[in-house]
Amino acid sequence: MKSKIDNFIKINKGKKVVVVQGLGFVGAVMSIVVANSDANEYAVIGVDLPNRKHVIEALNKGEFPIQSTDKKVYEYFKNARKHKTFYATSNNYAYAKADIVIVDINLDVVKEVGANKKLEGYSVNMDDFKVAMRTIACRCKEDVLILVETTVPPGTSQKIVKPIFEEEFEKRGLVPTFKIGHSYERVMPGPGYVDSIKNFYRVFSGINEESADEVEKFLHTIITTTEYPLTRLGNTNATEMSKVLENSFRAMNIAFMQEWTEFAENAGVNLYEVVNAIRMRPTHQNIMRPGLGVGGYCLTKDPLLASWASQELFGSVTLNQSEKAVSINDRMPLHTHKTITKHFGADLAGKKMLILGVSYLQNVGDTRYTPVELLYDKLVADDVEVVLHDPFVPYWPEKDMTIDGGDNAFDGTYNAVIMGTPHDVYVKEGKLDDFLSKSDNLVVFDSHGVIGDELRKKHTKHEFKIIGRGDV
Repeated sequence: MKSKIDNFIKINKGKKVVVVQGLGFVGAVMSIVVANSDANEYAVIGVDLPNRKHVIEALNKGEFPIQSTDKKVYEYFKNARKHKTFYATSNNYAYAKADIVIVDINLDVVKEVGANKKLEGYSVNMDDFKVAMRTIACRCKEDVLILVETTVPPGTSQKIVKPIFEEEFEKRGLVPTFKIGHSYERVMPGPGYVDSIKNFYRVFSGINEESADEVEKFLHTIITTTEYPLTRLGNTNATEMSKVLENSFRAMNIAFMQEWTEFAENAGVNLYEVVNAIRMRPTHQNIMRPGLGVGGYCLTKDPLLASWASQELFGSVTLNQSEKAVSINDRMPLHTHKTITKHFGADLAGKKMLILGVSYLQNVGDTRYTPVELLYDKLVADDVEVVLHDPFVPYWPEKDMTIDGGDNAFDGTYNAVIMGTPHDVYVKEGKLDDFLSKSDNLVVFDSHGVIGDELRKKHTKHEFKIIGRGDV
């Protein structure tokens, strides 16, 4: 294994070695973006755990392990392989060769939930993250740059990463000339996957001025900073806070709309036209719309990371509103379930329903913390026969289920169809229209407000229930 790494570096003689720790949704794409730097100055080694051997093997065979609608992902990956600037491994020896290490590993929040996913508490365990940092620190070179991209509790770089490197360097008898920076990613899997890294704004900082300077120098080589200027903050506490604050704001904005959704429905109001009217005011253009719920890896946990850091690392206040937002958002799918139950009555047993879309985000094949899961679980508990369809999710790992992405699901006879994820294929590209044309007496539950009046009036033989619309 060492020889393969050494041979890879030999092939890329004269280039700086960048090691990316973690080859998930962020690390895998970050790796190929760096490997395609404009100046062709980096040899990139992606490192992941031995239990993710399938990911490593796929990458080295020329198979990108994450499905994406972004053609640039496959173009960048193909180009990196063509020029032999990317290699994947589970061998920690790679860290000894790194000039720069980019940290892109998961940091999870464990939620304690009660009935119907009620948040009763949570915990943040930094042990695995600390092990990952120590894995680097006990092997890396003296003047290495460590760039943390992982979303971490504010205070992590200063209070956790830096002390680990100081301790390990002292054990090794090395001068602590390492540099540590933080620059959080804003990766969006989907049609703009690559651009969310290369052509998007970045915030960065360092544990000291020298570290920040090195991060800035590196980011200029991989991001189109002429069009998307970098933002430098005063210290890593600030950038770490910036990431969890921006996600907490969005989470709270979504949670805020949930009670207004129910208010509008009971008042006979179309909340979508209300929101559109409000958005005409420049200061309110980011007000959210009703929806099924919140999913993905960020909004479901980042407010909790922030509150934990405030209390545990700084002895400060509990971020009550941020915590409450997570609790509300986790339970949002219950409103759609309540709407279904209200229509059919308490006894749903024996009903057959088709859920369109299981991923957490439109036109993306990512099922992490998808709000569809809670709705699915509730319907299954009601003894409903549930059929799932999603063109972007051939396999739902959290449920260990194969998902139909073709037309077979549309051949059945159903009592209801539910919009789980508003992929373009369903409304914009006409799949739902075709299905409704050949079906009889369906109840259509639209949890996202994507079904317009034109489609609804075209199919008068069906009944439509649209979350956030009390006028229909």
